[in-house]
Amino acid sequence: MSHRLCVACWAAWLITGAVLAQNQSGTSDGDGWTRFRGPQGGGVSLATNIPITWSPNDYTWKTALPGRGHSSPVIWGDRVFIAAGDAATAKRMVLCLDTRHGSILWQHDYPSMTFPQNRDNSYASSTPAVDADHVYVYWTTADEITLLALDHAGKEAWQRKLGPFTSQHGSGASPVVFQDLVVLNNEQEGQSSLIALDHQSGTTRWQTERRTVRAAYSTPCLFQPENGPAELVFTSTGHGISSINPQNGRTNWEFTNAFPFRVVGSPVAASGLIVATCGEGGIGRRLVAVRPGSADVAPRLIYEMKTAIPYVPTPLSRDGMLFLWSDNGLVTCHRAVTGERVWQIKIPDSFYGSPVWINRHLYCMSKTGNLYVLAVSEKPEIVATIPLGEPSFATPAVAGGALFLRTESHLLAIGKGR
Repeated sequence: MSHRLCVACWAAWLITGAVLAQNQSGTSDGDGWTRFRGPQGGGVSLATNIPITWSPNDYTWKTALPGRGHSSPVIWGDRVFIAAGDAATAKRMVLCLDTRHGSILWQHDYPSMTFPQNRDNSYASSTPAVDADHVYVYWTTADEITLLALDHAGKEAWQRKLGPFTSQHGSGASPVVFQDLVVLNNEQEGQSSLIALDHQSGTTRWQTERRTVRAAYSTPCLFQPENGPAELVFTSTGHGISSINPQNGRTNWEFTNAFPFRVVGSPVAASGLIVATCGEGGIGRRLVAVRPGSADVAPRLIYEMKTAIPYVPTPLSRDGMLFLWSDNGLVTCHRAVTGERVWQIKIPDSFYGSPVWINRHLYCMSKTGNLYVLAVSEKPEIVATIPLGEPSFATPAVAGGALFLRTESHLLAIGKGR
């Protein structure tokens, strides 16, 4: 009896430790997908019950949205939140749906004004962030930046206007939540800054001014050093890779001159390195993998790539491997610590959405409206090509045993859930 009890306690300790390690490394198998690309921006789910192929009749539900957009869904418990925009009027819409049957629980509309932007952008490109109290939504016009919080019942908690936004392409970065802060990358062609607001009141907790070079569309990732507090990692043309202390907005370290072109894809932590890209003309032009610095040690370039890299899609790292899903459908696998290429495969399609990892498969939606499921092994294999019925510029979300897919004007769910 005593021996069995000790074994049970030891097993429980191992499981608890594994769960903590998963949470710290940006993975999720729970009921929440709280930001763009899920926990810490890693794009990794530990779910094991998501199907790898299905027919149109297999969806748990499919709900038409009242507007278009590239925003990805976020999930908290039995609620999924999404943003949409009216292409004719630029009206913004924030919606909450029930994860179980896809019914719209509430919708708030915010009148706006049209403005020039990239033809591949939308009036709802930013992905919301969500915590136990609120969902946080961000959009811009040429005249003003809006960041607002609504509680899970749809009541507005606060709204902030954060000055004008200048960029010929419009905006697209997404807010993130860190502890009791809502953090936004406001790197534009006007006055640029990093901003942290109190999640309950919307008051400014800190604001870090930034050099203005080109608007950046990346969303920060969370990096956890082995011996030290968590860091938020931002990328931009003007500053390269910046590690920011989320408590006060001060710069921990910076790897400058990393990106001679525009930054669109977001940074990721990969086997102790920070990996990020830049590009132009629809092509990734430079990838850097940097050893993070500290107060006493400068960051160091470990390797770089200049071909076969993504511009818009964000990289993904898992099990010591770095996966690059490029805009033109070239998918490559590299050893994360060295950059050595392990394999590559070409998918005849084009992509803006980023891949997510589920049970040794990569899921990614194409601009033309196909979901590709790629088995990750010594020899990669496309195991499914699933038509979605319309284009998609979004990234999948995974929570509660279900996969959520946002096409241009619909939200779909597949999986048995919990």
